[in-house]
Amino acid sequence: MWKAVVAITVCLAAGAAAAQDIKGGKDHPLLPRYEGSEIIRYDTDAFVDHPFLIAPVKGPGGLEKSKASAETLEGRRTRIIYRGPVNRSSLEVFRNYEAALKKAGFETVFSCVREECGGRHFSYTVSKVPALAAYDAEQRYVAAKLARAEGDVYASVYVVKSGAAGGPDKDRPMIQVEIMEMKPMEAKMVVVDSSAMERDIAAKGRVAMYGILFDFDKDTMRADSKPQLDEIAKLLKGQPGLKVLIVGHTDAKGAFDYNRSLSERRASSIVAALVRDYAIDRARLTPLGVGMAAPVSTNRTEQGRSLNRRVELVDAGV
Repeated sequence: MWKAVVAITVCLAAGAAAAQDIKGGKDHPLLPRYEGSEIIRYDTDAFVDHPFLIAPVKGPGGLEKSKASAETLEGRRTRIIYRGPVNRSSLEVFRNYEAALKKAGFETVFSCVREECGGRHFSYTVSKVPALAAYDAEQRYVAAKLARAEGDVYASVYVVKSGAAGGPDKDRPMIQVEIMEMKPMEAKMVVVDSSAMERDIAAKGRVAMYGILFDFDKDTMRADSKPQLDEIAKLLKGQPGLKVLIVGHTDAKGAFDYNRSLSERRASSIVAALVRDYAIDRARLTPLGVGMAAPVSTNRTEQGRSLNRRVELVDAGV
């Protein structure tokens, strides 16, 4: 299996360029091109909001009637359209890009092939470029996310086999790569120190924290959560009479019951860590998951969703 992956990834060449590239066209540093491809369209925007497809589009009207199919992201957008080499299938090209995304640390958010994407409705939604939108029989799509401290990155790759009867596109795979680079969360929102927590709890009865991070779609805390756990433990040790609810919150993506369960499991993992690693009395800690039920911002933008994904300490009283 490992040898097969190596054989695939060698077809994606970092820093490769073709003489036929349009002027100003270049590969994105996070995702190389398929070997032998040439750039036929290239554009960037410093900061825009852009729909990122995360589900099939199976009816007419595109995103106007299928809003649940997309997530609106805000950030720097790069779109590159490649004309692939002759005698290469859309499947071969697509598998190479899947391997390249995985190698770069991306996690798949959504993927579809052929008619399950939504047929022509999907192709016209994902790309307005005729060389891609006009064909859908061999369409393949993947959307993926790379979580990183300097700002998350979303990438989508759409591959379709051209059905042109003649011209330079005849019998070639066409590839659209879109990259959205998100602005990082402000540093002041990441770790809340114990004195700030104490002030917020005294004034409002609760404090929100964004420095406890979990693996994607899991209740496993990441190692970089330790600074915030240290501060929570410092607060609790400094106030031995304080009992708290540890409340997990999610954004509105996904099913309500699933998000509520995930947020409760995550809250429980925080309690377990405080008891195990900091010797905090378990009787002082009550885990609670509310999912998306108590947002502090809109769930219609990535910035708003990032504010809603949080952990709160709530004063449980005497």
